[in-house]
Amino acid sequence: MSTTGRPNDLRFRATTAFQRYVANPLMRRLPFHSLLETTGRVSGLPRRTPLGGRRVGDSFWLVSEFGERSQYVRNIKADPRVRVRIGGRWHTGTAHLLHDDDPVARLRTLPRGNSAGVKALGTQLLTVRVDLAD
Repeated sequence: MSTTGRPNDLRFRATTAFQRYVANPLMRRLPFHSLLETTGRVSGLPRRTPLGGRRVGDSFWLVSEFGERSQYVRNIKADPRVRVRIGGRWHTGTAHLLHDDDPVARLRTLPRGNSAGVKALGTQLLTVRVDLAD
């Protein structure tokens, strides 16, 4: 990254605009695509974000490509109670931001398609674990 941060800012703005207006509206409609539902930190309304991740036992693992700049991560910081749709079924849980986890190594354990995109486009990778209650 340059000292001005402009390449990462441009990548962030372009990627998030594409996700917000093109990819996410389409992916939310797919019945078996994983979704993370957080509570909007300002509005208090449910916010659903399509993402790639994997359930391992009683936890759901994912990697945020823009770390704490991601809106859903900011929502988790305000209220870690979330819901995750896995295989068409909703689960409640508590999300944890894992700053000490190696997100690149974690991506190798997650679905390849999404992981490749996160690794290629991401600038501040951050591992998130959701402990599922049901």
